[in-house]
Amino acid sequence: MSDQKATVKTAPEQTAAIDFDKMDGLVPGIVQDARTGEVLMLGFLNPVSYQKTRETGFVTFWSRTRQKLWMKGETSGNRLRVISAATDCDNDTLLFRVQVEGDGLVCHEGTVSCFTRPIKLDSEVSRG
Repeated sequence: MSDQKATVKTAPEQTAAIDFDKMDGLVPGIVQDARTGEVLMLGFLNPVSYQKTRETGFVTFWSRTRQKLWMKGETSGNRLRVISAATDCDNDTLLFRVQVEGDGLVCHEGTVSCFTRPIKLDSEVSRG
């Protein structure tokens, strides 16, 4: 595996516009597989983890439970190499399109995606 830095593609006017104030210094970071489009996980970033992500080319989150920086895959080897990054129209949510390194199992429960638990909607029950 190469340790080359990935280029984070952002429009120049977006590079300093992330609004960390709305959620007490945090913004959600959605992680999507760049090849398949599958949503893999969601984490939170603060300004330091965002800068670390930009510098290293690997998604780094702020762990709310451990109160520290957390590079996804630092122990499992399933790091998230950023292929491109974007912000939403309000500049308060980030989307990272990534290439997963390692065995591709992003979730700590051993699955590719963290979104594996279906929820039956009330509208489905009333139609059924």
